Amino acid sequence: MLGAATSFRMTFYRPWLMALLAALLSAAMLLAGSFALAVHQARQNESEQMKAQGERFLVRLEQLFGQLRLGLDQLEAQPLRRCTPEMVDRLRQVIASYRFIYEAAFVGDTQLCSSWIRTSNLGEERPADIRGPTYDYWLNTSAQPDDNLAALVLGRGGFRVSTSRGHLTDVVDLPVGGSLLVVLNHGSKAVTVLGPDQSWPPTVQWSSAADETLMVTDKRLIYRMPTQSPEYQLVMIAPRSGLQQKVTGAWWFLVPASLLVSLCIGVLVLQLVRQRRSLGGELQGALRRSELKVLYQPIFDLNTRLCVGAEALVRWRRPDGTLTSPDLFIPLAENTGQIRQITDFVLQQLLEQLGPMLRANPHLYISVNLAACDVMAPRIGRVTARLLAQHRVAARQIAFEVTERGLIDVVVSRNHLQALRDRGHQVLIDDFGTGYCSLAYLQTLPVDCLKIDKAFIDALGHDAASSGVAPHIIRMAHALNLRVIAEGIEFESQAQLLISEGVIYGQGWLFARPLSAVKFTELVTGGRRSQGRRAEDVA
Repeated sequence: MLGAATSFRMTFYRPWLMALLAALLSAAMLLAGSFALAVHQARQNESEQMKAQGERFLVRLEQLFGQLRLGLDQLEAQPLRRCTPEMVDRLRQVIASYRFIYEAAFVGDTQLCSSWIRTSNLGEERPADIRGPTYDYWLNTSAQPDDNLAALVLGRGGFRVSTSRGHLTDVVDLPVGGSLLVVLNHGSKAVTVLGPDQSWPPTVQWSSAADETLMVTDKRLIYRMPTQSPEYQLVMIAPRSGLQQKVTGAWWFLVPASLLVSLCIGVLVLQLVRQRRSLGGELQGALRRSELKVLYQPIFDLNTRLCVGAEALVRWRRPDGTLTSPDLFIPLAENTGQIRQITDFVLQQLLEQLGPMLRANPHLYISVNLAACDVMAPRIGRVTARLLAQHRVAARQIAFEVTERGLIDVVVSRNHLQALRDRGHQVLIDDFGTGYCSLAYLQTLPVDCLKIDKAFIDALGHDAASSGVAPHIIRMAHALNLRVIAEGIEFESQAQLLISEGVIYGQGWLFARPLSAVKFTELVTGGRRSQGRRAEDVA
């Protein structure tokens, strides 16, 4: 199964395929995001335009209503109350004084006199549509086509002033298909004054008491214009026919931009994958040419300062002398499956280099880091058993370190780690505190030791948020009867704090940096050598 997974990974891990998939995926995401942005922007612009237009309408309409009221007040203040030539002159003076008053009239007991001599455009006398404390209002619907017909009539006493539909059209520049409505009776009735007749109420949620000025439905924009009069409201309704055009216009700009960005992403992914594949090929060559070296980070007893073991570390020194960071090639090796070759290489090298020293010092051990793929399969146990038998080294002298993040499947990991312990190997949790392990989680795993990550050791003795993590981990380990190894100790003060917390073992530059096999052997044996120095022993 692992072989099939590796084969699939290598097949999938092709530069052009990865670049194509990245470009297609980014294009789909960018186009979807662009469309959503275009719709949002179009709707926002549409709403803003409607609000701005409504505000302009309201200003002009308030001017119109103001002139009608002023004209009425002027007529009401003069003494004439009969249809005489003097009254007609006064009516004509009013329409001449105010731009928006199309007709002024006086309704007496038996007759009507108007500023227009031959005919009046006020329409038939009927009860007012709106009765206010001072003014009465008559509304004529837009279904009546005559532009000279009074669209709006105000009355006070026996006087009437009106504005024609033509005047009102000049004042209100409605959008195509839009309508202007006067809402009466607290929202229960509406008269369409301009534009196509509209059904009422416009929405189920309509309420005249609502504070919302703009309502947006799937097909219409409804703008509520507040007025100074409590008797009526002005509402403008416009279709959303232009939304699709606005979205399409923005879409034509965003599509090329999205495709260009996705193309750039594809090219970038192609370069990165090629670089990684190139690095992967170089890594394979490095394994064949023995460019990888194994160094050993000594582990000390903090009280006696005696070496009790070491952690095996792999390094890649290229022919030109440059070092490639493990943070770069180890994740690559895990992705490509080359990590198994590296693990086998480390095991073989440490037993070849340190086998005699380990046989002579049975209390020492060397720990080897395992990747997630090695934890999830029993392969590493068989490989180690074969090498240990070949070099006649006890299983207890080879320990295995696993990270919290490498325990992908807890059940499978537990079984394979337990099999390693049954063979005699120690199991260590490396970089503890940076993953997802909890106390309950640890209780289920076959673990001998916890290694505290360097980040928490650096925080010791400082006023930092993580300064209390290390003592907590130490107490947790002691509660589970686990040994603790502190990583990254660089100062004597850190060592003393750890000793006070009950930590026995530690590693770091305070004691020694990673050493070659020869130098590590000299450290353990006090300088005694049983073999000649080899060139690859130099760190």
